[in-house]
Amino acid sequence: MRKYVVGGIDLWIPKECVSKKLHEVLLSGNYESSEAGALQRHLQTGDRLLDLGSGAGYLCALAAKMIGGNAVTGVEALPRMAEAAQQNLDSNSDAPGRIVWGAVVPDTFTGDTAILHTGRAFWASSLEGKGISHDVSQVEVPALRIGALLAEHRPTVISIDVEGGELGLFDTALPDHVRLIVMEVHPKKYGSSGVKRIFDGLSAAGLTYSPNGSRGSTVVFERVQE
Repeated sequence: MRKYVVGGIDLWIPKECVSKKLHEVLLSGNYESSEAGALQRHLQTGDRLLDLGSGAGYLCALAAKMIGGNAVTGVEALPRMAEAAQQNLDSNSDAPGRIVWGAVVPDTFTGDTAILHTGRAFWASSLEGKGISHDVSQVEVPALRIGALLAEHRPTVISIDVEGGELGLFDTALPDHVRLIVMEVHPKKYGSSGVKRIFDGLSAAGLTYSPNGSRGSTVVFERVQE
């Protein structure tokens, strides 16, 4: 394990899950900086966060300091990183938060497990394997349907970075209690048509793009107030 400090959060990460590039990003303090900035702009007292693709648990730990650890749930597919994320959340919060091991999938997904493709850096793991240039391995993980996660944890805010796995998650209606989504989109994986599919799905669910906190591939959607 190696310790990094990002945005005042202590992160312990298994050495075998960090590539040279990721190591440099973690040292620079820019790891997940866009998503962190968006959450800092929008999280409010009383919010409940569901973080899909928690990685090292940074956003969960950051949110725990703002809204309390018991209001934070993360989902991480890579087994070693799910363990590390839980440890990082526990060590940076004075209240219990939870990291769930598994891969988030659309409600239409068939099967109880999914195949996760992993590389040297934990942040490149994905269900489809595109963009992992070397040292690819596979691991079978629990498949967690988005509808069940939303029903169980009832988040008001969702943050999501699942390396292309977001495509298809928002083809069905979202519950009214979801007021905000912070998402990293991956147009290199599914093209402009995939981006349009995501935007159209969220629009149909009553959310609209917000420039407040959006930056580059990190986009913010907020519920339209009638």
